[in-house]
Amino acid sequence: MILTLIGYVARQFLMALAVTLLAVAALILLFDVIELLRQTARVPEATVGLLTRLSLLRLPLVLQTALPFVFLAAAFITFWRLVRSSELVVVRAAGVSVWQILTPLFLLAMVLGTVNVAVVNPIAATLFTQFERAGRAIGLGSDNPFSLSRGGMWLREAGEDGAYTVVHARNARQDARMLHLDSIMIMFVDDASRSVRRLDAPTGRMQGGRFILTDAVISVPGRAPDRRPFMTVETGLSITKIEEKFAAPETISFWDLPGFIAFFESAGFSANAHRMHWHALVSSPIMLCAMVLVAAVFGLGTNGRRGAWLARLAGAVVSGFVVYFFSQVTYTLGQSQALPVTMAAWSPAAITGLLGLALVFHLEDG
Repeated sequence: MILTLIGYVARQFLMALAVTLLAVAALILLFDVIELLRQTARVPEATVGLLTRLSLLRLPLVLQTALPFVFLAAAFITFWRLVRSSELVVVRAAGVSVWQILTPLFLLAMVLGTVNVAVVNPIAATLFTQFERAGRAIGLGSDNPFSLSRGGMWLREAGEDGAYTVVHARNARQDARMLHLDSIMIMFVDDASRSVRRLDAPTGRMQGGRFILTDAVISVPGRAPDRRPFMTVETGLSITKIEEKFAAPETISFWDLPGFIAFFESAGFSANAHRMHWHALVSSPIMLCAMVLVAAVFGLGTNGRRGAWLARLAGAVVSGFVVYFFSQVTYTLGQSQALPVTMAAWSPAAITGLLGLALVFHLEDG
């Protein structure tokens, strides 16, 4: 009987999860298309069909944030259906404990959460990269002026009247809020994309809003190269701005994050935000199980009156938002290094799960 019950509850939960996920995805897609229409109101190429395809590319990444609420709603709907059909009363009268009812939901939450991290997250990151690339063609977003890879560092700084400056260094490393550079090339480009001046230097550094070059060679079209043992170039960039220009943690695949963090830190930069995101992904299956417990606290009552269910629904919604607010606060504290990364990433799932366990024990077992 237990195996039959587990299979039945699992099917009910999967059906509720599929319906909830589709409903949430449809709402997100609708509002996202409306927002894109507002942003591209003056772009003739931005048709509804194109913006819908762009929204679909971004949809999987946005759903990652809403996933705990989806599991909360699906679990609550499952409990509501069991109570409304009196199946929960019959099952409890047969001597089945609430933990046996919750077991298939926990297993599904763990399995689906793991699949989401290992499979869906990399796909969502890839699709979002395509969204950014396609969005730039119609004026959505802006080009990232910073790139750091094993091929070196590239910077692009906008100037006046469409002119810009391109900076390349073969090696870059940070030390005490100073950026040390090797094999530097600085190219000044006018508004017609023509190079008007180029600086080359074997070594240099960026400090206090200036590039400080040693043994620099100045090349101007039509003139002989000019060598200078020391020179400075003003810049509006800083270490803080450079760190902000790195790819957002949410747009990097779960499997690529460890290598990105190692390379980022090897250059002397802080990868705290990316490390925080990696731990948050690892802890996400535990958070999904915790949301199932939150739904059980409000959904396992035997009172089937409409007013009671509205109060329970309101309690579940408020609890979900409290958990979300708390997780965002700890996430921000972890990114700013006010809390240890491990504590900031795991505490929302751990605290929510422990409180849910305590409340279910109290309500069901006295």
